[in-house]
Formats: sequence, structure tokens, C-alpha cells
Amino acid sequence: MTTTPTQATIEIRNLKPYYGKRLAVRPVNMKIEPNKITAIIGPSGCGKSTVLRCLNRMHETILGARVEGQVMLNDENIYAPDVDPMLVRRKIGMVFQQPIALRTRSIFENIAIGLRLAGINDKRVLAEKVEASLRAAALWDEVKDKLNQAGTALSGGQQQRLSIARTIAVAPEVILFDEPCSALDPISTMKIEDLLLDLRKKYTIVIVTHNMQQAARISDNTAVFMVDTDDGVPTGVLVEYNPTSKVFTQPDDPRTEDYISGRVG
Repeated sequence: MTTTPTQATIEIRNLKPYYGKRLAVRPVNMKIEPNKITAIIGPSGCGKSTVLRCLNRMHETILGARVEGQVMLNDENIYAPDVDPMLVRRKIGMVFQQPIALRTRSIFENIAIGLRLAGINDKRVLAEKVEASLRAAALWDEVKDKLNQAGTALSGGQQQRLSIARTIAVAPEVILFDEPCSALDPISTMKIEDLLLDLRKKYTIVIVTHNMQQAARISDNTAVFMVDTDDGVPTGVLVEYNPTSKVFTQPDDPRTEDYISGRVG
């Protein structure tokens, strides 16, 4: 598997996600830099995961949900009418909060399924790509002798790395992580964080996390979302987007300082 960085940039322009007629998050404008980790933090209900799902067109899979605005992957608007959402999700992969190990499939087939859907059926090529993906997810040495065993036999942390390997296998340019460590123990969390720092060399990474210490440890830039109730309807709002070191030491917005100090949220 190549280690050449993808150099993928995402620019969010006037993004407005809706649930039915309700605006979930006020217009979002931000540029996600290539081969860096961007963290999205904020209290519950501020729209973190909603915005994340907009970045690979997962938001619109929810009944009644829609999006206005643009999300540019390099120079391409992923919401353009002629763009296939499935191809978007192949370029912008996603790892969810709960590890997803396909119950009826072996460890090998958990990785190979995405490759088969992409039209790859040659056994030798599949074997090479499965091994490369498991190595990239720092899991190969732990599973190389039991590839035919069920993926569900792995520990929670291993299953999460299996999910990451499945995402890597189809060669994305960007990987989104939605609370990937919330169900894991501290040792498994540390392994995932170390893995993300390594994956940053090749992929552009965006992570939603409730763990502010995690954001401070691993991210390069941090976006802070809060809940605005000025008009009586709770709505998410981006209050600050800066280098992580600045967000956690000299934030521009007093709401950021209130949140990271624990006074709100």
C-alpha cells in the first residue's frame, strides 16, 4: 500500500444541515487542511456529528434530512447534482462510534467485502490488499494467524481497528471518525490515538470527540461548536476554529474558554 499522502483538502462553504424544516446548525464555513487531524468538539446537541456526516453525504440518508451549501473535496463539490454519493463515501470514509464487525463474516472478509464491491475479485490481489490494510491499521500481527475466524471474536479495540482497516482498504482520501474511542478502555484508546497520528501521514482526518484531552493530544486544529438558544430553538453554531494549541490556551471566543474550563457544557 502506498504511503504517498493524499493531500486532500475539504472546504466547507455556507453549510446548513436540516432535519425537516429545522435548521440543525447555523451556516458553517471552515477549511480542513490536508494530512492533519481536525477535531470537532462541543457539548451534546451542538451538531458535531451532524456536521461530520455532511462531509461524506451520510446526513441525507436520514429520513427528512437535507443539506444546503457546498462541501468541496479539493476542487469538486460533493453535493453537485452529477456526483454519486456512493463514490463520495468511498473517497471520504467513515469510522463510527461503535466498532462494526460484520457478524457473519471472517476477519478476512470484513476487509475484503469493500474491495469486492469495488470490483476486485482476484484472490492474490485481495490477499495483498487485506494484509496491507490490516498492517496500516496496526492489526496484522494480532490477527494474521486467525483471518478465517469471525470478526466478532476480536476485542472491542481490535474490532475498531478492523473497522479502520476496512475503511482504508478502499483507498479513501479522507477518513472521518465519530467518537471512535467512546466505547473503548484506556489502553485501546491509546492504541487508536497512536494509529490516528500515524494515519495522518497519509490521510486527512476529521474526528468528533467528547474527550477534550483527546482533542488536545492528537489534533492539529480544533473546531468548537456550541448550542445557540437566542431565538428559542436550540441550534448548533461554530464559535471558533483555530490551531488546537491556541484553542486550549488562548481561545478567541469566551464561549470556548467557558466550555474547555468546564463552566458550561
